Amino acid sequence: MNTAAEHDCSQPFQRLAILGESTVEGGDWVTTRADRYADILVQLINRVQAEPVEYINAGIGASVISPRSPGYAASRKPSALERYAEDVIAARPDLFLMAYGLNDMRASMPLDLFMEDLETIVRDVQQACQPLVVLVSVYHMTGYEWYPPFDRGSVAATQRYNAALRELAARSGSLYADVYDAEGRADSVIHQDGVHANEVGNLLIAHKIFELLATHCPGLSVAVRERDEASAWTASTRKERHGGIEPLDP
Repeated sequence: MNTAAEHDCSQPFQRLAILGESTVEGGDWVTTRADRYADILVQLINRVQAEPVEYINAGIGASVISPRSPGYAASRKPSALERYAEDVIAARPDLFLMAYGLNDMRASMPLDLFMEDLETIVRDVQQACQPLVVLVSVYHMTGYEWYPPFDRGSVAATQRYNAALRELAARSGSLYADVYDAEGRADSVIHQDGVHANEVGNLLIAHKIFELLATHCPGLSVAVRERDEASAWTASTRKERHGGIEPLDP
């Protein structure tokens, strides 16, 4: 599989595609579409880049990874495996967020089968587009026993899924966004429906992913550094350093 080193992280992002479930698509648990974490992430990226990133939201609520998922019959179609070529590869993103696992975990899909299907998607997208890939962890939730057939999950299953996602990220040269950790297992950041992040939770998720991008992708800071280079403060502090070592550019 391609590695993150093969993606040029020194340049600003041009096109972001996110493939995910209901938390990505959004619904009545958020006040506006702008409150979805992917939209907040785009706002953060556009705040620092000279040019805005094009944004493709490929979220489908009640979606599963593939027809092999036990929740497939009750899910909204098509599954991720059935639509990633059209929804992601055809868009040719240079930043790809893969945000699946919550519904499959809740439907008790065997972890090895889930990871086989997810790795197929990641591998094919990497080979076709060479984007930076971010694997988003399974989110925190509270209503594990609700909404059959998505009523067979647990904290322990979530942790197993997330450990496997972390391992795949390392193996595939992707980044792993541990949004489960960012949410802190705080029930107060989950909507009363027991499944979706509320406005506060979406903010936590978005800022965790932005933190990951900002610390691994110097291209995000190009416009900021160019602006700061021309500032009076930069000129003044250079004069005061008396031959000090110039910080290296990213």
